[in-house]
Amino acid sequence: MADALGTSTMRAALVGIDFGAVDFSASLEELALLARSAGAEPITTITAKRSAPDPAYFVGSGKADEIAQAATVENADIVIFNHALSPAQQRNLERRLNRRVIDRTSLILDIFAQRAKSHEGKLQVELAQLQHLATRLIRGWTHLERQKGGIGLRGPGETQLETDRRLIGERVKALRARLVKLRKQHETQRRQRGRNNTFSVSLVGYTNAGKSTLFNTLTKAGVYVANQLFATLDTTSRRLYLNDEVGSVVISDTVGFVRELPHQLVAAFRATLEETIHADLLLHVVDGSSDVRMEQIEQVNDVLREIGADHIPQILVWNKIDAADLQPGVERDEYDKISRVFISARSGAGLDLLRDAIVEAAGSARVSSPENEEQDDAVPNASDDDSTDDSDDDFGDRIPTSTPVGPQ
Repeated sequence: MADALGTSTMRAALVGIDFGAVDFSASLEELALLARSAGAEPITTITAKRSAPDPAYFVGSGKADEIAQAATVENADIVIFNHALSPAQQRNLERRLNRRVIDRTSLILDIFAQRAKSHEGKLQVELAQLQHLATRLIRGWTHLERQKGGIGLRGPGETQLETDRRLIGERVKALRARLVKLRKQHETQRRQRGRNNTFSVSLVGYTNAGKSTLFNTLTKAGVYVANQLFATLDTTSRRLYLNDEVGSVVISDTVGFVRELPHQLVAAFRATLEETIHADLLLHVVDGSSDVRMEQIEQVNDVLREIGADHIPQILVWNKIDAADLQPGVERDEYDKISRVFISARSGAGLDLLRDAIVEAAGSARVSSPENEEQDDAVPNASDDDSTDDSDDDFGDRIPTSTPVGPQ
């Protein structure tokens, strides 16, 4: 929720349960980064191994008591689980721990609520929050129920729980209608840009992989950059001149992905993600210095598949090669197409190779689709104007491509 953590720094106890995942340690480190990004300070981490979640407490009653003791000793204000909790599990844990408990989904929603700046971004975050809240309404104000008899004891005809559900449902309906209207506006803009036959490129990747740094280096846009998760949410687009043959392309910086990205956010941001869906090329930015880069690549591809954007031509941009002790370079696939470019967005190493890769991709797209000018209305291209900060992240269906495999 928007105020799940509040504005002041809170002391947080982190809880992670190992169900046998190979990236368990990396997931815990990411949880700490998420907590700090939301404004909390992790003070202790409690872990355990289980084969399956406990239906009542997710962790079992014994482990719940251990968490309660650790939270009391460390004077924790809040307990954050690195998992999605059911409404019943969350309520049971709050009673047993005697303090606020939130799960990974609520934490990410809180960060998105803090970072959304554009009108559309705020609408999408509010929709995701309400959808999440609707599953966590509890029975309240039972004195208003119509179960008691007698004069003066009859309720208004519905419980407060039912009233809350109805009000949330009405608000969700209104938000969806407004987002549909914005979606139609984006489609109109894309159709017009398609008539201009402008090649569009979207930067996608795991959060904190360096997309915004790369975007700023290429376009001098001045987008906010920070060493934190989801530093920017709202999509920014700029024109980038490449050469006389290709001219300018439109390049867009998008929100970063993360493992177990809440489905509410994916659904709510679908209108935003569609801008990338209609892109001509995806530059999949990867943190080449990360030990779990291959898992992060798969997490991003999972989201791309979920939104129907897994068939857009994609180039892996292996970023942070200076930290990974790698050299600038280019790799090609079996079809002699560029599949991976090694760069450092911070130092600028390899950016000339990346520009050449975009030029090659744009040239190939024009050669393979000479009929584009005649079918602009039927197949609009996705390209943004010089400046579009409308919280848009989109990916598109075009030519199936296989995901290149990087060095281990």
